[in-house]
Amino acid sequence: MEEFPVRTVEGLCLGTSLAISGFFYYVYRKKRKTVDKLNDAPQLTLDGKLADLLNVTPGKCLQYVVIEGAVQPLGEPLRSQFQESTVGVVQKLMLREHKLVWNSLSRTWTDSECVLHQRVNAVPFSLVGSDQANVRVLCPLEASGLEMEIIHEKFHQATYGFTDIIGQYLSGEKPKGQLETEEMLKVGATLTGVGELILDTDRVLKLRPPTDGSEYFLTTADFESLRLEQEGQAVVWQVLASVFALAGSAILFWLGHRYYRSLRVRWDQERLRREFERLGAGGTGEGSTAGDTQEGSGEQAPLENACVICLTQPRSCVLLECGHVCCCYSCYQALPQPTCPICRQAIKRVVPLYQA
Repeated sequence: MEEFPVRTVEGLCLGTSLAISGFFYYVYRKKRKTVDKLNDAPQLTLDGKLADLLNVTPGKCLQYVVIEGAVQPLGEPLRSQFQESTVGVVQKLMLREHKLVWNSLSRTWTDSECVLHQRVNAVPFSLVGSDQANVRVLCPLEASGLEMEIIHEKFHQATYGFTDIIGQYLSGEKPKGQLETEEMLKVGATLTGVGELILDTDRVLKLRPPTDGSEYFLTTADFESLRLEQEGQAVVWQVLASVFALAGSAILFWLGHRYYRSLRVRWDQERLRREFERLGAGGTGEGSTAGDTQEGSGEQAPLENACVICLTQPRSCVLLECGHVCCCYSCYQALPQPTCPICRQAIKRVVPLYQA
């Protein structure tokens, strides 16, 4: 049996869909694990009893906990460059360039932006609860979900002359301007932290990234909002993985269906060949094919009954749907295209020619 050919496009689509589905499933499993960890994480109250709790805990460490408190700097806080009265513990300055880029495919100008400059400043800080109990926050820049308040935003409009306009059309880029922003985690803001809580040797509580590789969170939202957000992201990744898995399954089904159809054609050809061989070996008689009577009597086939292709074998098959009797079965099998040699009509099927 010949090898079943898989077209390049089919193989490319199948491989791409399976690869993307596998990647999305990996991300989904990772998100699902994070959601499960959040559901199992205990929510602790930040008060004077927390240190005593950790003191009696083996290793003086809780692997994954949720804690909430107000942000307070351990030293001098950061001051805003644009609002002198605003202070915080994490500051993010960013300068973005906005421009229009010519898209040759859609023949339109599309918006584009790139970061020209970014700087992040941070000072040590802690979360303060009731009874002035506090937890020092370690590695805040490594945490996920740290969305800070925008305290300054200004757009600087680009100006250009006639020569600049000509250069823009030649280069395919039109600068719109630069957006200057400042974000800050303010002092006194309520912050929810999810991570590993430890008690240091000097009885200082510290929140740090989990040593087991779990995701570290710092967010100004409450814990329930954080949990629901992570669950929503997990559902999105699950849906994407399922969609691409279904696409891969559909391609596999199509390949299997096409393979089955090719097998059916081969089986029909093999059955027809065996039928011709059986009729050819049946000798003379009422059910023998045209030419068998000629072979049994030892006579050559008449010229008008010879195959129009090889001119040596008798005509032994009927081509349908046109109905022409013009060739032997061996020449029919050798046709490069399934078309009648006489009228060029497509051959749907072929049947043996019987002579009484």
